[in-house]
Amino acid sequence: MDSLRLVRTPQHPGDGKAALREAVLARRRARPPAERATAAAAVATALLHGLAGARTLAAFVPDAIEPGHGRLPAVYTQLGARVLLPVVPKDGSELAWAVDTGRLAPGRFGLLEPVGTRLGVEAVATADAVLLPGLAVSDRGDRLGKGGGCYDRALGRVPVGTFTCVLLYDEEVGVDVPVEPHDRPVTAAVTPAGITRFAPTF
Repeated sequence: MDSLRLVRTPQHPGDGKAALREAVLARRRARPPAERATAAAAVATALLHGLAGARTLAAFVPDAIEPGHGRLPAVYTQLGARVLLPVVPKDGSELAWAVDTGRLAPGRFGLLEPVGTRLGVEAVATADAVLLPGLAVSDRGDRLGKGGGCYDRALGRVPVGTFTCVLLYDEEVGVDVPVEPHDRPVTAAVTPAGITRFAPTF
């Protein structure tokens, strides 16, 4: 979407990120429910094709305005993989993980979390595919998160070469994302249009 591509970093990457986040979130909130439902169905299909063969999947439960809401995590179970979902710690520092058993409960910030034994922060390193939230991604795989840094720290534990994929709407791919030293790129994006893969940077 042109309006997202026109958001530029003013003086510091953090300032540019804040402006881009505001633009993306405003567009997501304005998206009609019927359009969200159509996008969610298309995302579900793209995930079933793009993540086929994954043995352990680290993923998340989308909120009401994120792509895939209402279809995930039910789609994850169709993959036949062991699914790890994040648990937001009280101090907000680094994500812990738990196996998805089909039972979810509200956690910190009202986000749905799996009910069961916590596996700790290291569990994400056991996944052979990682699906994570975001607001935009560049053509190089530079991901714009929501600003907490939890997923960048989680990605820092993921072995190089692991399939890491951000879940977005179509117009949120190919955006000029400001980059800071702590940011971790992803290898792909999944949108209603399908999977977009980025050239490796390692």
